[in-house]
This record gives sequence, C-alpha cells and structure tokens, in this order.
Amino acid sequence: MKKFITLICAAFLLFIWSCSEDTIEVVLYGNLTGKVVDKISGESLDNVKITTNPASTTVFTDTSGTFKIDRIPVDDYSVQAELTGYSAGFEAVSVSENNTSTVSFELSIANTKNKPPTTPELVSPADGEVELPLEVTFTWEASDPDGDELSYTLDLRNGTTDEMEVFEIVRDTSYTVQNLQLATKYFWQVTATDGENDPVSSTISEFKTLVLPDNPYIFVKEKNGNLVIHSGAKSDTVTGGTTVPDFNVLQLTSENQNSFRPKKSTILNKIAFLRNSGGNTHIYTMNYDGTDLRQITSQTPVAGFLIEEVGFTWAQNDSKLYYPYFDKLYSINSDGSGLNLEYTTTDGAFISEVAVPEFDNNLVLLKTNNSSGYDVRIYTARIDTDTEETIILENVLGAAGGIDISSNADKILYTKGDNEQNSSYKIFNSRIFLYTIGQPDQPVEVETNVLLGENDLDVKFSPSEGGIIFTRVQSNIGATPAVYSLIFDQQSQADQILFTNSFMPDWE
Repeated sequence: MKKFITLICAAFLLFIWSCSEDTIEVVLYGNLTGKVVDKISGESLDNVKITTNPASTTVFTDTSGTFKIDRIPVDDYSVQAELTGYSAGFEAVSVSENNTSTVSFELSIANTKNKPPTTPELVSPADGEVELPLEVTFTWEASDPDGDELSYTLDLRNGTTDEMEVFEIVRDTSYTVQNLQLATKYFWQVTATDGENDPVSSTISEFKTLVLPDNPYIFVKEKNGNLVIHSGAKSDTVTGGTTVPDFNVLQLTSENQNSFRPKKSTILNKIAFLRNSGGNTHIYTMNYDGTDLRQITSQTPVAGFLIEEVGFTWAQNDSKLYYPYFDKLYSINSDGSGLNLEYTTTDGAFISEVAVPEFDNNLVLLKTNNSSGYDVRIYTARIDTDTEETIILENVLGAAGGIDISSNADKILYTKGDNEQNSSYKIFNSRIFLYTIGQPDQPVEVETNVLLGENDLDVKFSPSEGGIIFTRVQSNIGATPAVYSLIFDQQSQADQILFTNSFMPDWE
C-alpha cells in the first residue's frame, strides 16, 4: 500500500513538473502618470478622459489635473487626452518594468468658428503588422469640416536606434519611405493641420520590417548617379504568362558611393564587389544584408580598360579572389592577405574578365583586349605553367565579354556584338553564345527573345547550369537595362524579366 501511495505521489509531482515546463509568456508591468493643463492659462483640467493605444485602463484626471494608471504592461504607447471644448491631445510614452513613466498634456480650446481637422486615421501599414518590405507606403485618412486645405507631418521613429525622421506632406494622404532597416520595429504618427487650429495628431501605430530574405540574385541599379548593389528573388506571381518582376528587392549598398560587379560566395555567406576609393578601384566584401563592410585589396588595385567592364571572381573554394591589373592576374585571400601574381599575358593585352571552374583549381578562363577594348581573345589558361589551353574566340572585330565557365570546365558562355568598333566602345546587337569544348561546329548562339537593336550582356550560368541570367538593354545611349533569366530545354517558355532598371547580375 505504501508503495502504491508513493507511486501516486510521484506521478502527481511529475505531472506538476511537466506542466511547469510549458512556455508561459511573462507579462512585465510598470506605471504611468501624467498631468493635463490648459495650454494658455496653465490651469489644471479635471475629468479629462485618458486612453492608450495599445489599449489599457481608461482613467480620468482629478481636480489637480493628474492621472495614474497602475500595472500597465511594458510597451510603447500613444496616450490620448480628451475633454469637451478642447482639441484632443496625443503623446507618446514608453513604459518600462517596475518604473513609473510620466507624460504631460497642454490642451488648446477648440476653435468654435473654424473647426480643426478630424483626427487622422492610420490605414496602412496596419498596427502590429510584421514582415513588411524595406520600402513602405504609409496611407491615412483625414478631413476638414470647413473644407480647409490640409497638410500633414509623418513622424517615423526607429525602435532600435530611436532615430526620428520627419516628412512634410502637402495634401496627399500617402507617402512612401525607402531604405528601412531589416528586422526593425518602427513607430509612426501623422499630424494634420489646417493652418487655423492647433495640429491634430493620430494615434501611434507600429510595424516591423522583414528579416533577411532568401534572395538568390544580386545585381546593380543606378541611383543618384552611382551604382548601387541590390538583391532580389523571383516572384511566384505570373501576369499574362510573365513573372512579375522586382520581387523582394533589397538595397545593400549606399547610393552615395559607387559599388558594382557583385559576386556572391555561398560558402562564406559574403558578397564581394568593386568600389571606387581614393582614385582607384578596390575589392570589398560584405554580408548578405550589407553589413560588415571590409576592403580586401589595397596595395594593388583592380585596373584595366573601362573599369566598369572589368570583372573578378571567387576562386579556390572561395578562399581567394582572382582579379586583373592591366596585363596581370592577381590572387588575394578572402581576408585581404596573401597577394600573389598568378598569370601575365604574353602579348601585353589587358585582362578584363576572369572566371574559374568549380572542379579545377589550376584553370582560369580569361578575356583579354587592347587599351581600346578590342582585339578580343577568350581562352583558358593553366596557372602553374602559364600556358594557354583552349582558344574560345580570337581574330574578330567588335566587342565581346560577359564570360562564364561551367563547373566541369567543358562549357563556356560569352557575349559578342556586331563587328562595329568605335571610340566610345558602343556595342550593337550583342548576342549570347555557348561554346562546348571538344565538340565540332562551336560556338552556338543561345536563342533568346532579343530584338534587333538590343544587346544581351553579362551572361552567367544558373547555379545548376540549367539556365542563364543576363542583362538586356537597347543599343542607344541612356537606355534602361533589365535583368532576365532563361531556362534551357523549355522551348515553350520565353526568357523572363526578373528586375527592371538593373544590370550586372549574379546568381549563386
């Protein structure tokens, strides 16, 4: 019998212990006090209704104009004070654990001849909304009983840094803010004014931006006269048989600096890119979200014909970077150490682009040209013997480039334009070609939907090598480029636009 009772007690204690293992959300509390006075006379106002957003206890001021809300959950609040004959007041306050926060109001007597605007109602983003993109359009509703023209102030506070941005808007009831931070809570409030009465403020609403998205594509856009690196993904939304472009676009570098030719490393979770610095061009790296910016090259910069036409690559399982300096090919470790000369052209031609296969650390694919960008040669070379191995293209007129090589080093991608040569290096009717090493009748033009007067450029294999990504742009100066993809062996599927106003793509 004693053993049975012992077993019963043990089972009961085990039940109690297992219940205690359940996750219980602990609610932390603080206190909130405040005072309300007349803005002109400074006299205390009693019987003022005090409410909060998020909602808590509703209280009223006493004869001294003070109020108190005990045990209010820790949070950021918009506190509203309302009294008949006065314009409503709004103040923001943060309540912390076991502390008493204080807020004060100065209410103005409502203008009985000219009525104030209605309190702006925040429409979107909805209060508490999460996973918003880094470009948010704020919308609200407000009106004026007298038909007065309204202007607005949008206050946006970063909940992490407490940085406040203020935007002045006339008439419109929407405003778009770009370049918000990842995984960050923001608070926003709109204030309306008719120029006659005291401004009327909305409640304070909050939202949170998305965490780092899984963006397989990186590319460049031009902003404020600079090249700016972005990442993005392919949308599942299809309209008229075409994928909707510009999905999940995330700006990674500042539009106040020139950053271009991004190359992703899935091994290191880094993006390498070129940036103009101190009159030279150097290789930098950063995280996928644009943080942890580091300069890799210093002693010997990247250099060659038209720096924006010069390319580099990750190599040696992403432990190194290969890059050109005129007629020389250098390597440097991914941490900036170990600068080494790997190869020098025998004819003094400039190395403009380099690519490497995944499974042969001793082979490089090079594109060389003269100081005007022409006399192009594309070939593979052995690093250890400084010897050329396979000639892909030579003895042709016009521009070529955009090289890439397959993992097994058996397929080469490149682009080639008309035989036009001019002093401004303008390219006409550039097309994509696929060269299979060891096969007759090479190369073969890759069929895309490119039109006469358009160029296909900057071609790269997809990660599986079952497709390609490339830039398409018209030949005229100032034309807007776009990034496209094409999947092989899907004859019924045309190439798809991925990102507008974009170029220099990479897909890893």
